[in-house]
Amino acid sequence: MKNPDVDTWLAAYDNPMKPVVAAMRDAILAADPRVGECIKWQAPTFTYKGNIASFFPKSKKHTSLMFHKGAEIAGNFPNLTGDGKEARSFKVSDLDDLATKQDELQSIIRAWCDQKGAVG
Repeated sequence: MKNPDVDTWLAAYDNPMKPVVAAMRDAILAADPRVGECIKWQAPTFTYKGNIASFFPKSKKHTSLMFHKGAEIAGNFPNLTGDGKEARSFKVSDLDDLATKQDELQSIIRAWCDQKGAVG
């Protein structure tokens, strides 16, 4: 469900990637009804039994979503990149790129929710 705080943030967001951020938000919220959203770290953050991912709002050449514990998400997700201990990034360059990556993005969200839901 859309959070009015995120609506307000997005309305004020002055960035060429705004349409991509908005479309990714819609895709993430549509992926699983358990997903919530809020503003955390001055950016839209998606949640379910903890923080799933946050937008990096300063990117102007692509939209970057940081999965805080992305290394823990089970599955093969080629667009979930990074080699840090926990975090992983998911980058989208434009709406066409999102169209090709949306199924994977939604699968990542569902995998997180299923893992966290199984924990209790």
